[in-house]
Amino acid sequence: MTQAEYSADRAASQSAARLRQPANDFARAPLGVSIFADRPHVRAEIRDDALAAGLRVGQCGDLAALLEGDAIALGDVVLVDCPQVDAARLAALARLDMRVADAAAQLVVATGVDALDDVFACLDQSGAQILVEASRAERLVALGRAVGRGANLRLRELSEEDRLQLLRLTEQVEAIAKRLDRFGLGLGDTSRAGAPRFESPSPGFRGAGESGTGESGASENMAGESGEERMRRAVRPPLPDPRLVRRIIRQRQLRARFFDGDLFADPAWDMLLDLTAARAEHKRVSVTSLCIASAVPPTTALRWIGQMSDAGLLERVEDEADRRRAFIALTDRAADAIARYFAELGRGAAQLV
Repeated sequence: MTQAEYSADRAASQSAARLRQPANDFARAPLGVSIFADRPHVRAEIRDDALAAGLRVGQCGDLAALLEGDAIALGDVVLVDCPQVDAARLAALARLDMRVADAAAQLVVATGVDALDDVFACLDQSGAQILVEASRAERLVALGRAVGRGANLRLRELSEEDRLQLLRLTEQVEAIAKRLDRFGLGLGDTSRAGAPRFESPSPGFRGAGESGTGESGASENMAGESGEERMRRAVRPPLPDPRLVRRIIRQRQLRARFFDGDLFADPAWDMLLDLTAARAEHKRVSVTSLCIASAVPPTTALRWIGQMSDAGLLERVEDEADRRRAFIALTDRAADAIARYFAELGRGAAQLV
């Protein structure tokens, strides 16, 4: 092993260890995994990685099993590789999504860029993880996240800062895993210490400053405000001029012509800006379009979309005219925050880059 390989392997082990679940918890009750993939080598890779992570592999076959109906038994985690879709596959995924949601299981679906909007539209029940043109490393990270959710293991309630830190750390592990793949040292290699197990924030997460009781918590906060404060809250500034927002977006994109784009990667802000402009223009934004606006790989963008949705910043909007389509939009809370931010900047907003 070269020094570079050793350093990368050591860094991956250290990063993965920070997210690894206690082994005893999995030993007592190993989670079952169902795998559906038409491509034999992908099916074999997912199976090897699941076994390396100490999981129990149940159903492992091609997509034809999903098309047959609901007779097949599902595991605690279901992984589907579906790079291309047709009407039958989309219907099967929609049924699977409902079954997984009813069973409180976890679903991971890997697909292609061209099929992303269709797949996103039919997966609206289970909180599925969607991967796009996924590498083995990305599938492994998604598997670890699904296992963490399926086992319902939480070290503690995470604040918003902790949640974002965990997301960034997961991305670091994924980046290291990709480097190891280039060295031919995949994290799923069973000759090593085994696949890492990752903690994922609980589905019931509330960001810092949010009440766990939802609307009642907001009412309590409002009750503690004076009449003047409530009046200021009621007077909300308008959204910024979309032409200004688009100009800021172009200025941010311009940096990639002169510097490595990863150096300035800020997908959350880039997506918020794009959705702000779209809202002001009364336009709808597809998940594919938003992934492009994020300036990061689609799978990474989808992970951020999920986190921002959980944090109450983004929401899924169904197309009333076509139930097979869905869009992403700012929540009223996020739009209000953006409007106040630009109002605070005032004339100086035009100088942002």
